[in-house]
Amino acid sequence: MAAPEETEQSPTDWVRDQIQGHHNFFPELDERGEQLFDTLGGDPHTLEEAAQARLKDQYGIEIRLMPAQVMMIYQRRFDPHRRRLMISETLGPSSRRFAILYQLALSEYGAEINAMTEKAKAPDLATARLYKIALLNALTAATLMPYGRFLNEAESNAYDIELLRAPFEVSYEQAAQRLTTLSRPGSRGVPFFLMRIDSAGNVSKRFAAGHFPFSRYGGACPRWNIHQAFQTPGRIITQVIETPDGQRYFTLSRTLDRSLRAYADGAYAEQAIGLGCELKYAEKLIYARGLDLAQPNAVQTGPMCRLCERPNCRERAAPPAVKALVIDEWIKGVTAFPF
Repeated sequence: MAAPEETEQSPTDWVRDQIQGHHNFFPELDERGEQLFDTLGGDPHTLEEAAQARLKDQYGIEIRLMPAQVMMIYQRRFDPHRRRLMISETLGPSSRRFAILYQLALSEYGAEINAMTEKAKAPDLATARLYKIALLNALTAATLMPYGRFLNEAESNAYDIELLRAPFEVSYEQAAQRLTTLSRPGSRGVPFFLMRIDSAGNVSKRFAAGHFPFSRYGGACPRWNIHQAFQTPGRIITQVIETPDGQRYFTLSRTLDRSLRAYADGAYAEQAIGLGCELKYAEKLIYARGLDLAQPNAVQTGPMCRLCERPNCRERAAPPAVKALVIDEWIKGVTAFPF
């Protein structure tokens, strides 16, 4: 019997591979972000107002906050004919600032971003546009949280994300994701990885400054307490995990703040972020203080169940793809899929 053909790579998978191929670090975007930050006055607390003024003065673009009934399915929409950036009133302050800086980054460095996109040679137009958006998002984050200043704040506050958010007026997610990009030679931060999931376990983000200890596809291991974060909304929970190769990682997980949403839109799908680093870096984090990092209580985890070869796992939800099951009707073990 012939082996099944390999499934075609999706646009999101292609973009993730490109970003991970750069270890989520684009030095040229960090440099442009720092330049734009300085151009706007170098004060994070007046950045939004300065960006609005520059969009108006240099590019003739006005910002309009619009009712949800008008924006409907859109959070941000640029009208090139009226030179108007429309932003939904449902966006919180940090998301609104990001939308405005995104438009300015596109106006200032659109040609450079296009050149970077073309150089990557995406397989189709949709994938190329998705990659361009990812680069623009990275440039926007680099402007809101300029590399040198952000790293200094992170190191000074022992990577306390709440204290790190305050001087830049960003969300927990924005600060956490920026932490995965601090790989400038001679000025590196802790090499974090990040995963975002919803309450059903679907993964919508994967980023890493170095090695990512989880499967490239599928969900997260059920033994990782990122799933328990939904039981304690808004609270950071920590865990030391050990992957099948014996590597240990310190992780922290937290749900994300809810955005405004109309009742008629139905139930809100909560999301959580898991952020982690190799255990050897944990001593730099405020979240690890008071823990025995020399002999931690490490929880054994793995990739998604179909790829995991750990035997006798109580949380196993599916048999491993490359192992033959050993089924005996006379025996019941801790897993329904013994091998």
